[in-house]
Amino acid sequence: MTSAAAHESKTRLLDAALQVIRAKGYAATTVEDICQRAGVTKGSFFHHFKSKDDLALGATAHWEAMTESFFASAPYHQPIDPLERLLGYVDFRGAILTGDLPDYTCLLGTLVQETYATHPDIRAACDRGMSRHIAELTRDIEAAKKRYAPKARWSAESLGYFIQAALQGSFIFAKAKQSPAVVRENLAHLRRYLKSLFTPQDTAAARSH
Repeated sequence: MTSAAAHESKTRLLDAALQVIRAKGYAATTVEDICQRAGVTKGSFFHHFKSKDDLALGATAHWEAMTESFFASAPYHQPIDPLERLLGYVDFRGAILTGDLPDYTCLLGTLVQETYATHPDIRAACDRGMSRHIAELTRDIEAAKKRYAPKARWSAESLGYFIQAALQGSFIFAKAKQSPAVVRENLAHLRRYLKSLFTPQDTAAARSH
């Protein structure tokens, strides 16, 4: 197998893992499922990965690389106002709710729910990946807090975790309902909540009278 062919087959396996694990869950996913989806042999699989767990670790890194590039080029980064960027992030998450469930749900959230107590390496990889995404989001939250709510007692990091908790919880309900509608509704509530957090208190008080 040439280096180019080896790279292609490995990428196909990783791409297949992203789809199959999000569709079936980690426990129900087999090496055969991954190979069938990727269109490669089991021999090719074990050329690249020692086990399904080894593939899962590779898949988390593959997911991070893909999503980091995807979100880095998203349009919500363009506004100068950090609050507009933050609200734009929420809007962007709603805009990408397209395709089937495995197309918009989170690999890391799916994996960690099943593996947190039994696969410490996979749990840690999921934690790192989700925390990195939150750290990127926290920069805009911190800037918006400094500009609009400097006296607020909550931390920018805690709000970043809350936003992601709202998203991950919404994905669970999307799976239960077999529809992204609940995610869109929750994002609308999240957007309204974020706007209220960054409304100056004197303005909020004036509106209540």
